[in-house]
Parts: sequence; structure tokens; C-alpha cells
Amino acid sequence: MNTTCAIIIPCFNEANRIDSEKFKTFEKQNSNIVFYFINDGSTDDTRPVLDELCKSSSHFNVLHLEKNGGKAEAIRQGILNLKTDYDYIGYLDADLSTPLKEIDRLLKFAQDNHKKFVMGSRIKIVGNAIDRRLKRHISGRIVATIIDSFILRLGIYDTQCGAKIIDSQLAKELFKEPFQTKWLFDVELILRTKLKYGKTYCLENMVEVPLLQWQDIGQSKITFGDILKLPSDFIKIYTHYK
Repeated sequence: MNTTCAIIIPCFNEANRIDSEKFKTFEKQNSNIVFYFINDGSTDDTRPVLDELCKSSSHFNVLHLEKNGGKAEAIRQGILNLKTDYDYIGYLDADLSTPLKEIDRLLKFAQDNHKKFVMGSRIKIVGNAIDRRLKRHISGRIVATIIDSFILRLGIYDTQCGAKIIDSQLAKELFKEPFQTKWLFDVELILRTKLKYGKTYCLENMVEVPLLQWQDIGQSKITFGDILKLPSDFIKIYTHYK
């Protein structure tokens, strides 16, 4: 029996970046994976694009949120509104910077290795194709080092990769409550797991899997203002979960 998985795709003004044909092709080859597109209060043509895509298959679902709440809340609402039960729940960026075939690989890794929390990791090593702007790579490494050294302390290389697969029951528990931050919710997810189940559980059930392919699509939704708020977000996470 195939392992079932629901993939949440948060969408905010993604009308020009949603590649419907890629999703349709993947869906035909992977019937065990169902997609939930969350329209996070978009002001462009994202709504009709998603509605049209979802007409093509019962494996495509859409939830339209009236107001923009940010990526974290969009994914949370997606999980809270799932139509059925799945073995795993994951999420992926709408621009497919992480290709769909990678999410299938992460799911198989979770299944074959009995892991509860599998994270894609953008590690550039020989044999993979990680296309990331130098400026973004450097800033990402600084943020990741601060996060793991002072908050998580689990040795995680890339908390912010937008491709993750989580055991369904664990995911529902982790996403039950709203997040404290808009862009660092991945950190909160990992920290919630650690606080609830302990460090040993995390080391035994969490794993980072280096992606074979990742491309920096550009047009990031993270603004300069969001970057300026990172120090206060670090403090907010630290004080809330201590």
C-alpha cells in the first residue's frame, strides 16, 4: 500500500509563477500525493489560476483565505482544513524552487527510514545542483548558525528550506497553535518538537536530506523590513519557548 501524503502549497500573488502543467504531470505519476493550495489573500489572479488547476483532478484542492496572514498561517490553515487523513503532511513553495520530484524523494526517505520529520537541505556538494545566489547563501548561513547555536542546539544545517515532510499526527500537533513569527515558523516547528518530546526524540526522528536540485527563483516574498525584524523575532522565539 502506498504511503499517502498531503502537500500544502502556500500561495500569495503567485499567478505568474504557478506552473500548472508541472503539477498535472507529477499528479498523474504519483497518485498517493494530494495537493492543497492555500490562496493567502492574493490580490492578483492567483484565485482563478488555482480554481482552474483544481478542476483538472480530485488530487488538487484549494482553500481561499480572505486576508493575507503570511506563509506560516497559510500552511497552518491548510493543515487544519485537510479533508481526510494521510500518513504524512508536507509543505512546498509554490514557485517550485524545490522540484516536485524532490518532495517525492523526501517522502520515500521518511517511509523507508521510519522518520517522523524530514527536512530538505540546500547543501551544495559534488553531484547535486543547488543554484543559490551568493548573497542569499551567506545571509542564510549566518541566520542558520545563530538559530542552531543559540535556540535549537540540534546541529541542523538548513532550517529554512521550504520543503519538509512530517508524520501526520506530529504535524497536526505542531501546527495546532498559531506561530509567534511570520518567517521563522520552521524554527518554531523544530523547537516545539524538542520541547514536547525531548532532544533524544529529535535526534532519532528528525533528519536533513540534502536536495539533489534546488533553484533560486528570485522574487522572494521576504521584504527588507522582514529582515530588519529578524533580531526581534529571534528574541520573541527565545523568550516564548524558554
